[in-house]
Amino acid sequence: MPIEGIKFSSASQDMHPFGIFEAAMVFPHPAGIIRLKVEFVVINNCASQHFILGHDYLNIYGNDINNHKDRYFIIGENKRQKFGFPLEKREITVIRQLKNVHQEKFVSDQDAFASDNEPRGTIKGHEVDIIPNVERPYPPLLQRPAYPASPRARESLESHINELIKLRVLRTVGHNEVEVTTPLIITWHNDKLRMVGDFRALNTNTIPDRYSIPRIHETLTQL
Repeated sequence: MPIEGIKFSSASQDMHPFGIFEAAMVFPHPAGIIRLKVEFVVINNCASQHFILGHDYLNIYGNDINNHKDRYFIIGENKRQKFGFPLEKREITVIRQLKNVHQEKFVSDQDAFASDNEPRGTIKGHEVDIIPNVERPYPPLLQRPAYPASPRARESLESHINELIKLRVLRTVGHNEVEVTTPLIITWHNDKLRMVGDFRALNTNTIPDRYSIPRIHETLTQL
């Protein structure tokens, strides 16, 4: 059947739908079998050798999306002739081999990861040094007061900060360490707090990292 008023696109180009055809298919199901009428979109400027069946679509009807059993389907009225998608068992062996390789790599490079007794994100040899480009006393932009917040936001913010302190993502500072302050922006998403630091002033007054990265036109010239 023809199709109108619907647009399709891929990562590289626009797709021009030619039409839709329906196919009655039968899939194995824990309760026996399930019959579905599946619609496929025919793309005029994109040839494909495979039919694409979305896992989410099949999962809605309770199909086994992990291929614990071989899938099959029938075409037309001939219900005895079955077509399937065989599962290559050798893929499972490859996954187990890759798992062992990754475990060995993690053990050999364990110094690159933080242990249970260290704060999260601790990576030895890659510490980030924040060096300001101004001398003390710092300008008022680096000592800004907190933004106004509602009692609900303040209560949630204190709870969130205490949780981060317990996880050792943050730490409390002494009175002699309070030199640079930055306000926090509090946003809500699905009734959950999101704490965002306003570091625009700190970034402006910080010496940026500099790496000897070649220029793009020099790299293209060498190629």
